[in-house]
Amino acid sequence: MSNAMFSSPNAEHINLGSFDVVIVGAGMAGASLAFELTPDLRVLLLETESQPGYHTTGRSAALFSEVYGNDVVRALSRASRTFFDSPGGGFADHPLLTPRGTLFFAAADRLEQLHVVHTEVVRRAPELRWMEGKALLEQLPALRREAAQAGLFEPDACDIDVHSLHQGYLRSARQRGATVICNAQLESAQYANSRWTLQTCAGYCSANLLVNAAGAWADDVAVRCGVEPIGLTPLRRTALVFDDHQSWNCKHWPLAVEIGEQLYFKPDAGRFLASPADEIPSPACDAQPDEFDVAVLLDRLERLTLLRPKRITGRWAGLRTFASDRTPVAGFDTQIPNFFWLAGQGGYGIQTAPALAQLSASLIRGQTMPQGLASHGVRTQDLSAHRLAVTPSAEF
Repeated sequence: MSNAMFSSPNAEHINLGSFDVVIVGAGMAGASLAFELTPDLRVLLLETESQPGYHTTGRSAALFSEVYGNDVVRALSRASRTFFDSPGGGFADHPLLTPRGTLFFAAADRLEQLHVVHTEVVRRAPELRWMEGKALLEQLPALRREAAQAGLFEPDACDIDVHSLHQGYLRSARQRGATVICNAQLESAQYANSRWTLQTCAGYCSANLLVNAAGAWADDVAVRCGVEPIGLTPLRRTALVFDDHQSWNCKHWPLAVEIGEQLYFKPDAGRFLASPADEIPSPACDAQPDEFDVAVLLDRLERLTLLRPKRITGRWAGLRTFASDRTPVAGFDTQIPNFFWLAGQGGYGIQTAPALAQLSASLIRGQTMPQGLASHGVRTQDLSAHRLAVTPSAEF
């Protein structure tokens, strides 16, 4: 079978082929894993949409930060940095990371939370700088003084070229022999005699291993495969791009994040990108911005900053899907053999993709975790699906 990307018409009896691994979902998670599994395994990527990355992958704020997230996420991010810096010849035409910096800021009533974050991460991020008063406002003059009593500045944070990263994974995986089929929604899958048989709207196929990298649809995919869901929750997040009334010399401003995640914003090609960092429970769907969430964002911009949007030039929403402990899931199912979860990446799926893919590939091959991951504190038990069997559901 050709390793080119193509779309098939609905055809129940078309045989798509026999593979070692079928990955459901060709977003960042699925594409990065396909890259890591080829060329020694025959890999098929199945994508529901007409193009990979239509949903969450294509709607990311695209930040690499070693401070963002919980301890497990931070370890995955640290372990991913080497790939971002040196993905290998031919992977991308230009660097995947562009220096940006991140400033986590706090009002007086949230200083304790800022201190907690500083204590948690400073050992692993010695370049992190505590800032107060005039120095803080010089770093980011659009902040209101009362909203920014102190801050943590992470100078090594970067913007990620999400499109180049995703396309690099897809292109390289195809060059190594992977097959990518779009318009191929999974309808059902059965496991018998140590092998999966999958029916999609593009045809049927078989494989030794089925990987669930379906993002917000991961629990739904599990049900279609006869696998018990693990309690993943899609949460909608809204973002705007706008022109401001005031002309700012903002090209080198860092991304600003309110420590309680009420708001983040950054310069974006002469405009500003901002989000209220909302987390609204949502069904798995093609998420759209809600007018109430837009109003919340505009209110927070007014209360926390001196920015005053003059014209909104873009708005969108995306789904960030979490497990109950807000930690990604990468591992074999607890009950069904040869069903592998790669899901629940939340808002960290882009910056942790290299490490999650490398870890998942080693587990699938039955190999020891790469030393480059272990040295940064990545542990398989922290990501295993087994942990969720005893974890109570979280309230979002």
